[in-house]
Amino acid sequence: MPEKGYKKNLILYLSLIGFFGIFTTTMAKNPVLPLFVKGMGGSPEVIGIISAISPLAGILFSFPVGMLSDRIGKRKILLISGGVFLTAPLLYLFVSDPWYLIPVRFFHGLATAILGPVASAAIAEAYDETKGEKLGIYSSATLIGRTLAPIAGGALISYFMHRGGLFPYKSVYVAAFLASVPAFLFCFAIKDTGGDYRGKKSTREEFRDSIRYFLGDGRLVSTALVDMATYFAFGVFETYLPVYLSDNGFGAGMIGFIFSLQILSVAITKPFFGRLADRIDKRIQIAVGLTVIGLSMLSLPFFTDEVPVVVVSLTFGLGMSLSTVATSAYTGDIADKTKLGASMGALSSVMDVGHSSGPLITGFVISGFSMRAGFAISFILCLVVALLFVVFTVLKKHRRLDENRLWHKIFGVHD
Repeated sequence: MPEKGYKKNLILYLSLIGFFGIFTTTMAKNPVLPLFVKGMGGSPEVIGIISAISPLAGILFSFPVGMLSDRIGKRKILLISGGVFLTAPLLYLFVSDPWYLIPVRFFHGLATAILGPVASAAIAEAYDETKGEKLGIYSSATLIGRTLAPIAGGALISYFMHRGGLFPYKSVYVAAFLASVPAFLFCFAIKDTGGDYRGKKSTREEFRDSIRYFLGDGRLVSTALVDMATYFAFGVFETYLPVYLSDNGFGAGMIGFIFSLQILSVAITKPFFGRLADRIDKRIQIAVGLTVIGLSMLSLPFFTDEVPVVVVSLTFGLGMSLSTVATSAYTGDIADKTKLGASMGALSSVMDVGHSSGPLITGFVISGFSMRAGFAISFILCLVVALLFVVFTVLKKHRRLDENRLWHKIFGVHD
């Protein structure tokens, strides 16, 4: 296949992998996972523990697999991800005790921990001038999969509910396996990239060098912190907004509509904002997007009527769309091309830290103070990180050496 024709089709292949991959992992989680655990006699505490396992895989493995994709090639790593997508749903069929779901969920979490940073790195590497637009297209494909999966999973559970026992839930995992087949097969359509300097250093040395490289660049670290703050806020939004709305008289149908509308707005706007990121200064777009997220979180618990809640929720989604598509594109601009996978992996790992810690930290704040105070934590974090990002990417752009020395002192990184 000619290189030009392959690049034209690459975004299609990756988007299809992203759509089917995220569709199958989301179907395995929402809404079936808590119902499956409950059906096996699991308590709410057990449900919480099991639900927290999957993001842990992203925190631990996104950076190493990103680094390995630079070293041995992105196609090989994507095939591993596709293999996990394919085999993990079958493991649920053998579970009869909720505690056995812990290793299964961790294994399944590896699929998305691998896919996200490697696909982003492949796109940024292949599309230099239009990486923002292409990253937006890929992200929209994954969001569509994430939106449709709960509908499909819920319909299957309802259809087979008359069978009783665990059969309705296990039918969802059979469907998730079938949906993972195209995600696996499309991985074979990806050409191998990366690995140009394979064999020059040991894996341990390369891992250490990649960490040193990432932590030694204030621009990369502050960009990762933007994603951390964004997903900290998003974790709080998706966890506690339903509680807030329910306490203020919103029905389950209306709450679901608000979330579906927000996800749809993000999916529709990401390609547009990605195209915008290719045309304007990405740093401005990132800072504005994060500020919009923070202001939306601050204002949400001050409204109790449907229309303003919908408007603010949509504004939050637009801020998230504006920022996240630009952070990946900006990382693609500034990262060393031989360490692009590692940089995207670090971005993903730090993002998962925010996504996991947001609900946990905010839960303590809400319990100790109030719902408004809990949402205000996200605003403060977004504001602080936005200022930090501006300092290290805009104000210090002509003083790279001083910037690096500062980050070296903070993180104890030495050449």
